[in-house]
Amino acid sequence: MTTATRPVRTAATRVAAVTSLVTACAMPAAAGGVERATASVRPAATAVAEQAGRVPRPAHVVVVVMENHSYGQVIGSADAPFINSLARSGALLTQSYAVTHPSEPNYLALFAGSTQGLGDDSCPHTYTGANIGSRVLASGRRFVGYSEGLPATGFTGCDAGSYARRHNPWVSFATVPASANQPLSRWPSNPASLPALSFVVPDVVNDMHDGSVATGDRWLAGHLGSYAAWARTHHSLLVLTWDEDDDNAGNHIATVVVGAGVRPGRYGDRVNHYRVLRMLCDLLGVTPMGRAASEPSLTSIWS
Repeated sequence: MTTATRPVRTAATRVAAVTSLVTACAMPAAAGGVERATASVRPAATAVAEQAGRVPRPAHVVVVVMENHSYGQVIGSADAPFINSLARSGALLTQSYAVTHPSEPNYLALFAGSTQGLGDDSCPHTYTGANIGSRVLASGRRFVGYSEGLPATGFTGCDAGSYARRHNPWVSFATVPASANQPLSRWPSNPASLPALSFVVPDVVNDMHDGSVATGDRWLAGHLGSYAAWARTHHSLLVLTWDEDDDNAGNHIATVVVGAGVRPGRYGDRVNHYRVLRMLCDLLGVTPMGRAASEPSLTSIWS
């Protein structure tokens, strides 16, 4: 080929060639090594963010509800060494709030995504709607609510000694069988035998309602300390929260999540009982109900 007939490679031609090469190299290969011209490439940062935002699916989730103390009365308190050890080793939600006063509507909000229109601690009530317990049961897994001082499985009375039905929302739902309403004495010695979801409520002394912060802290250490340690290495979680504050701190309460898949630290995500319920629904892979359905997923605390 002579110089007169050799094709001239203009600057535009060279740019087009380089662009074509870069595009071809960026395309991921399909099965069998064939490249798909229509494939798109997600930036690495996007892929990492999506991975970090995934919510784990633990084998067991245990939710413990304490009573009537604000965030500032518990976090940093010398009377609560065990609770503060959980806060240091887990995810402490520093902007966690109850939804109302008094106690009972908060338990309903956390369990079913609605206060059911209740504005007091009256008893008894019967509700028929969906809740986290009924959704877990419908998925073929077990839910059990463990109440300290409950006289017998399925007991429906309003009070018995230091047991208070107003702190036990599952007993008020016809969609949860009586067999799921159990005394704390039925808590299994082997945590691997726990249901997929458990709620635990101490009696009115040990939940800090009538007892002190120190009393409640000792109770938690004695009853949940071994489970908290076990959960970290057995794909399980402990969620510790309060029903409400003492009506002196804008309903600012402590909420701590401890266990496998938790990234330890302090998190300023604004949460309430509805958003904690949404978190529980996401963890257990069930459809959120009531006000929880409109709350955003809590993804920042997972590793």
